Amino acid sequence: DAANSLNSPSIISYTDFYNSTLDHIDLMEEYHNWQCYGNSHRFSFCQYPFIISIAAKKVIIQRDSEQQMISIARQSLVDKVSRRQKPDMNMLFLNVKVRRTHLVSDSLDELARKRADLKKKLKVTFVGEAGLDMGGLTKEWFLLLIRQIFHPDYGMFTYHKDSHCHWFSSFKCDNYSEFRLVGALMGLAVYNSITLDIRFPPCCYKKLLSPPIVPCDHNTLVGICDVTLDDLFQIMPELAHGLSELLSYEGNVEEDFYSTFQVFQEEFGVIKSYNLKPNGDKIPVTNQNRKEYVQLYVDFLLNKSIYKQFAAFYYGFHSVCASYALLLLRPEEVEILVCGSPELDMSALQRSTQYEGYQKTDLTIRYFWDVVLGFSLDLQKKLLHFATGSDRVPVGGMADLNFKISKSETSTNWLPVAHTCFNQLCLPPYKNKKELKQKLIIGISNAEGFGLE
Repeated sequence: DAANSLNSPSIISYTDFYNSTLDHIDLMEEYHNWQCYGNSHRFSFCQYPFIISIAAKKVIIQRDSEQQMISIARQSLVDKVSRRQKPDMNMLFLNVKVRRTHLVSDSLDELARKRADLKKKLKVTFVGEAGLDMGGLTKEWFLLLIRQIFHPDYGMFTYHKDSHCHWFSSFKCDNYSEFRLVGALMGLAVYNSITLDIRFPPCCYKKLLSPPIVPCDHNTLVGICDVTLDDLFQIMPELAHGLSELLSYEGNVEEDFYSTFQVFQEEFGVIKSYNLKPNGDKIPVTNQNRKEYVQLYVDFLLNKSIYKQFAAFYYGFHSVCASYALLLLRPEEVEILVCGSPELDMSALQRSTQYEGYQKTDLTIRYFWDVVLGFSLDLQKKLLHFATGSDRVPVGGMADLNFKISKSETSTNWLPVAHTCFNQLCLPPYKNKKELKQKLIIGISNAEGFGLE
């Protein structure tokens, strides 16, 4: 694994090292041995995390989380009983109560007030609405919050069209607590097995594990990692391309480009300048120092200019996901835990789908799977996004989606409808395959969904 990582890009994928046999051993015993004995005489597979699959790591993280949840809940109970107070079942949950009209501010207040409960199982209530949270409300809360926070008008994140990803906005603000909320949301999603439709570049997850355990000393910098031009390519390809051309330029850089170690950024309509090093505005970029200039520029964009935003985001994530199990993870694996896997297996989805009002042998259902299995990858992703709010698959595979197709008693002139909070597709009994295909493509291609472009 180490030799493979020295190559850029790696010779083989990191997933080729996974040993799936280990998915069936007592993972928690391995984890406890590793925690208690470290790298001493007691062997544990956790000493070699590259052979443990992402599915097994998810089990370790969730069991570790559950044990932390149980011990916190137990402590709350003991405290109540010792004070002769009547225990309340709500103490066992992280109860989040929000108004739809003040979704972000209420969520911020709730999570800030209930910081001690973040490791408990999440239950969401919308004020003024009756409804028991059987998972649907929790998922709706995540979907609505993510949609609102990542909207370009909201100003926290910038959407880069050419790389299809979001990056932290570098605007200075008085309070970075909303970035902490996004980090906490990501942690809660991992904790509560909810897949989020978030598009962050790979270096975001590298920064999130820098360091993987929150340092005791609050003066230690967090979320800063070594970044390269490759990292910038995945967010701002045009700018990265320009910088790589500067590096390979064969003429006289100083005379032809006339640049200094100073960069400019627009903030609220005002152009601000930043020196990449002391007196940078007086140091010209030359053929000799252009490598240093590019390195400092990339570091400025991905580390320095967004330090406060990212540090708040980092602390938010780790306030929920603080676990030594994070030491076992690669950045790519954290992304899969948060956003799901991009590998789609529609036959596996067909095998695990449940039905309501239909039998799997019904003609409409047979048409549906004939059409969907014949779709291009792009249309299959659109269908998944339409029905579940994300075009990616949970770590446990398609079966973990609990996907359901129910019979819609509306006219067959109507398009299919989805309840994303329950991963449910309502399908009218279309007369033939052609009509079903036509209506399904129109429905999934024009749905507002949770796409954030």
